[in-house]
Amino acid sequence: MKIFAANICSERGVVNKSVTRLEDLAKLAGVSISTVSRALNDSPAVNARTKQLIWKLARERDYPFRNYMPAGPIGAEATIAIVVPRPQGREGGLSDPFFLELFAGVGEAARERGCDVLVSHVAPSSYEDLYAAMTTSRADGVIFLGQSSLHTAFNRLAESDRRFVVWGAQLPDQNYCSVGSDNPLGGRRATLHLLRLGRKRVVFLGDTEAPEAMQRHRGYLDALRQSGLPVDPDLIVPAHFEVESAEASVDSLIQRGVAFDGVVAASDLIALGAIRALRNNGLTVPGDVSVVGYDNVPFSRYSRPALTTIAQDTAKAGRLLVSKLLDASSRGARSERVPTDLIVRESCGA
Repeated sequence: MKIFAANICSERGVVNKSVTRLEDLAKLAGVSISTVSRALNDSPAVNARTKQLIWKLARERDYPFRNYMPAGPIGAEATIAIVVPRPQGREGGLSDPFFLELFAGVGEAARERGCDVLVSHVAPSSYEDLYAAMTTSRADGVIFLGQSSLHTAFNRLAESDRRFVVWGAQLPDQNYCSVGSDNPLGGRRATLHLLRLGRKRVVFLGDTEAPEAMQRHRGYLDALRQSGLPVDPDLIVPAHFEVESAEASVDSLIQRGVAFDGVVAASDLIALGAIRALRNNGLTVPGDVSVVGYDNVPFSRYSRPALTTIAQDTAKAGRLLVSKLLDASSRGARSERVPTDLIVRESCGA
């Protein structure tokens, strides 16, 4: 089913009495008919601001401007745009292994629905960037992979346009739909596993400001309280979502003489960086220090030692992101969490 408001209305028995013409769009936009035609065809002769206005008017008035786009080899039921905001914490961006897994989950779900997927070059860092990503795209909807520091901006965007879904944390006063994992539970399970193995001084390694990592950190704190252990600020160590950053952070921790026997990492990349630093300083994993990651990216099972980690169901996440974006009944739908699972391998000792 084509996802046009006109089609949806006709299925409900409502018949449009008038059809929007190029002349109507030209009059509303205050430009010539030829300019409207060029804008709808994404001509470089028309500036971005004018295209943005014309596409917005066309969408609001159910003008079938997708018909002007070059036809695909099969003819997709819809087109989904994937936009990755400028990272907060996940410095790897598009190359981050977890995002690649999430891309795959969205792609498979879109294929099942007969939809095309395009990946935008845009990396929004403000409300204006988000608004432009929505209004200058002729896709039927946008999936934003990551919240970065844009929670307030997404709330503002939802006031005027709900054709988007966000992968990320569920936050207080959230007015937009997000899909993500149960980060507090994942962080708590990872920490409790090490504490039950007898580890007493467990490091949390990761960014505590990025929304998802912040919630994993909260789970870590909950586990300490549940076990009756004090929170030691020396054991909360910042690190970006990349191997080199984590390696440097753990190396610094060791050089400062801080004693620890476990690491809960905010991602698998961070966990691998921690293992490298431990080995370079003559410590064994899991003999001296147990390590748990987060994400269960494919290489985690092949590392040495194989990495204990928290798995997120990216296939289910992809299906939820696509369905909440495309299904008319889901526009403005409630946010949803996918389950997490502790995958025990060699890096924690048991």
